[in-house]
Amino acid sequence: MSSLLTTEVLVVGGGPTGMAMGLELRSRGVSFVLVEAGDGAVGHPRVSGIGPRSMEFFRRWGIADRIRHAGWPGDHPLDCVWTTRIGGHELFRLDRHTMDTRPEFRHTPEPDAICPQHWLGPLLRSELGEHPDGPVRMRTQLDDFTQDADGVTATITDLETGAVTTVRAQCLIACDGTGSEIRKQCGIGAPARHETQVFRNILFRAPELRERLGERNANFFYLMISSALRFPVRALDGAGLYRLTVGLQGDPESRQDAETLVRAAIAFETPVEVLSDNEWHLVHRVADTFRHGRVFLVGDAAHTLSPSGGFGMNTGICGAADLGWKLAAELGGWAGPGLLGSYTTERKPVALEGLEEANRNLERAMRRQIPAELNDDTPEGEFVRAKISEGLRRGGVAREFDAPEIHLGFTYAGSPLIVPDPTAENTEDRRPNTRPGSRAPHAWVKPGMSTLDLFGDGFVLLCFAESDRTAAFTDAFGSRGIPFSVVVLDNEEIAKVYERPFVLVRPDGHVAWRGHSLPAPAAAGEIADQVRGGAR
Repeated sequence: MSSLLTTEVLVVGGGPTGMAMGLELRSRGVSFVLVEAGDGAVGHPRVSGIGPRSMEFFRRWGIADRIRHAGWPGDHPLDCVWTTRIGGHELFRLDRHTMDTRPEFRHTPEPDAICPQHWLGPLLRSELGEHPDGPVRMRTQLDDFTQDADGVTATITDLETGAVTTVRAQCLIACDGTGSEIRKQCGIGAPARHETQVFRNILFRAPELRERLGERNANFFYLMISSALRFPVRALDGAGLYRLTVGLQGDPESRQDAETLVRAAIAFETPVEVLSDNEWHLVHRVADTFRHGRVFLVGDAAHTLSPSGGFGMNTGICGAADLGWKLAAELGGWAGPGLLGSYTTERKPVALEGLEEANRNLERAMRRQIPAELNDDTPEGEFVRAKISEGLRRGGVAREFDAPEIHLGFTYAGSPLIVPDPTAENTEDRRPNTRPGSRAPHAWVKPGMSTLDLFGDGFVLLCFAESDRTAAFTDAFGSRGIPFSVVVLDNEEIAKVYERPFVLVRPDGHVAWRGHSLPAPAAAGEIADQVRGGAR
């Protein structure tokens, strides 16, 4: 006999995106249960870089500082190096300073951070709390689910005790990864958009490598050895843990034992210990739709991107933030009929753009030829190295590690929830701006407080001028039950950044509307209806 559990949302999948979904729901007062079949152990960490937009959300969820100080050494170089071998001939270095020395970021209060998955997972679980004190249930699998007009009924099993529980929820969120069984059960297609690639990831420890390298140390070492060894070795914890990516595209070298490959990647003898070795298939997918009735796809269940560029998890976290406020609106009774449908409308183009940008980064590495003389200490080798160095310098390799237009510049312009600004100029310029659909710009209101800290709980009208229509605008939102507040900022510098005297910002921090003046009451009501997904 199974017990019955009632909640507003059932989240399936306890990876970083599933946990971010839980943080978002918690921040909006939405009850949820999160189930994960695994025990949380990460034997082979993959995710390590957390982009600035994700860190901005973690800031709103109150956990950014814990992530930033999870353990990555502040004095470890963040540089990216293209090299014949680690410690060999260095071809090109992208200088990115260290966490302690990098310059202040103008456009975000929360620059990117490094927190590998074996650190991030436990940190997020401890923040949310595990059952029975919290909503996270590890070693619990989803057995089956059905949906009807009023909600979703699911059966879950505790893999430790065998206890079966029936969960009744109003919505189900699938964060169950690339091979999402929930997506398949919903009949949602996710066709491959590029040729599938096969790789090996070798996790190893080299405790003396950082010290031996000295000033030649880096965060990424892009190897230039062979067709199999032309992918990065990445420092995972800044203290001796590394991951080597090997291409499995037919080169017999790629099938050598793991320790041989690791030693081939390093130009000198140093102690190494192989910890794990796994093969994985890179499939580039974006689901046809991110919603099926009361079921929503988030993260890899909705889109799978090449890791080249570090967009995958970050795209999923931003998707969780987009969906979260819309679910809260639906459950709170103030959503319009088109609000939930806008989740796919807004997030699918962002996922497609990220997929293509990541694939371009991957193809750049795949096309790179490795001349036989490259590692030779001869005049021919020196000539070849100089030629390749110049090609790397001119070839746009920095885009993989510095892509603000992907991390911060994505826009929801064209969404039915966004009120266009017909007076907007330079619409292709994706630097921080307040064109409707864009993420509202960061500026310091006072020490420690960003403009981004003003957003999150509901819609916010930023006013840089006075208006006798402010009360009517407030009434338009209040009469519809939409959470709303007015913030008056008497700051000329921030006013310049925000471009218009009046800027309406959504709960997820994206601009919904802006104007040189506030509209008449009837038009204010039309704006309120549009930004909540239509009149009810």
